[in-house]
Amino acid sequence: MTEHRHPEKAHRPDQPVWKKKPAWIRVKAPTSPEYHATRQIMREHNLATVCEEAACPNIGECWSKGHATMMIMGDTCTRSCSFCNVKTGKPGALDTFEPESVAQSVKKLGLAHVVVTSVDRDDLDDGGAAHIARTITCIREASPGTTIEVLVPDFQKKPGALEKVVEARPDVFNHNLETVPRLYAEVRPGARYFHSLKILSQVKDIDPSMFTKSGMMVGLGEQREEVLQVMDDLRSADVDFLTIGQYLQPSRKHHAVAEFVTPEAFQSYERNAYGKGFLMVSASPLTRSSYHAGDDFEKMRAARARQVKVPA
Repeated sequence: MTEHRHPEKAHRPDQPVWKKKPAWIRVKAPTSPEYHATRQIMREHNLATVCEEAACPNIGECWSKGHATMMIMGDTCTRSCSFCNVKTGKPGALDTFEPESVAQSVKKLGLAHVVVTSVDRDDLDDGGAAHIARTITCIREASPGTTIEVLVPDFQKKPGALEKVVEARPDVFNHNLETVPRLYAEVRPGARYFHSLKILSQVKDIDPSMFTKSGMMVGLGEQREEVLQVMDDLRSADVDFLTIGQYLQPSRKHHAVAEFVTPEAFQSYERNAYGKGFLMVSASPLTRSSYHAGDDFEKMRAARARQVKVPA
């Protein structure tokens, strides 16, 4: 019997094939009361979260625990990375009250650890560095016991931008390499691999005690040897914490998934990374930069403490 397909559902040659997710990558839709309570706090303070904007698969789990990654400087990015679900365009003016709103949300949620990220703001003279620094300061004032992790853009080589953020003293400075150098032109066209690597190295030059972190996605078409080389590059920049997660295609317009990497392969990457000297490694299909960030921060801090020799 001949199979008939509706024309609108037929695959076009110019569309990437939509791969079915394997069982290990599937998650349940969020329904808990705690999830809705966290969502309500975000709405009350008119805040964007990368959890929603980037369609994170872990949103149900994290929000049910009262954990959310704040995305500041608006919901419109000046870049157009092929992997990212955040909308691209001309952003509006910065909300000068946003740092205080973020701080109050952190206090209301009672967060022990918060992750603050942002869109790229190439339209601003400092790439938004002063706004990020102000957000760190406001959180410190409103919730002194909260540890702060920032996931920042590359600031497009804007003079003094990096220093502004580091001088605000976040507990963790995170900047993601995202993928291997060979794929930058198609995956992260507005960025440069070695510039991103240099940012992480410069943080340690400014403040050797600050924890640094970076992350990458797999399943974009990279080879295993390339991933291992990225690990070596990050260790040469003295990066402390590495995250590796499965790339998930947000829509048919985005970069296609080349493969779904098996949990066993992620375990192998984790062993390799620890062998190369990272203090903390999180590698799994559902790993994201801010997934279990608070717990992992404590593990990383403990790992560094073990490295420090106690005087006799």
